[in-house]
Amino acid sequence: MDFLTPEFSLYVAAGFIAQLIDGALGMAYGVSASSLLMAFGVPPATTSATVHAAECFTTGASAISHHAFGNVDRFLFRRLLIPAVIGAIIGAYILSSVDGKAFKPYISGYLLVMGLLIIAKAFRQVPPRNVTTHLTPLGFFGALVDAMCGGGWGPIVASNLILRGNDSRITIGSVNAVEFFVTLAASITFLITIGLTHWNIIVALAIGGVIAAPFAAWAAKHIPHKPFMVLVGILIISVNLLRLLKII
Repeated sequence: MDFLTPEFSLYVAAGFIAQLIDGALGMAYGVSASSLLMAFGVPPATTSATVHAAECFTTGASAISHHAFGNVDRFLFRRLLIPAVIGAIIGAYILSSVDGKAFKPYISGYLLVMGLLIIAKAFRQVPPRNVTTHLTPLGFFGALVDAMCGGGWGPIVASNLILRGNDSRITIGSVNAVEFFVTLAASITFLITIGLTHWNIIVALAIGGVIAAPFAAWAAKHIPHKPFMVLVGILIISVNLLRLLKII
């Protein structure tokens, strides 16, 4: 397999950008990377498996970086961890057991809605508070959807916590730390059920993401979130709107 191609460089850049977004905002690595792969015609199950395999490396680096910057809350981490792992395993198994073509329009629609929610969240202000309730179902559902759709853990979990008033920096760091175990559980399930292919994409996404991880953890403390989130939302909406129009 020839790794040193122009496409490989593009996937490295995509992994860097996706992880920079995810590490800084606590969301959108899977959504961004999945949108890109599906735009290139990669089937949904393969897309999710590929993205999650790459994320094992990127989220590991991100978790270490956020811990080093003091962005991880142990209580929030522990409450999300177990239900998230269970949700990831179930979601990966469901996706690997059905015809992926039937999911394409629904996944593109889902990703489009995620883009809209990201933009909407940029303009909503809520009073600050520590969120301690409904964390188990949130972790389970976020990981279930993430495994089935190739992304969504951050948009669902981080957005929910921040919209309920949880501190943005702590939410982003803690959700990123749990995401490593979500991607690991999903990847192992995909490996057992359908195997892993597209190793050139996995390696490229992983390289770009690992390089970006420490910059993203730093950016979580310093970047102006509102314009960045609007830009990310517009990008995700544009890619998936084009896919839906193509399907129609």
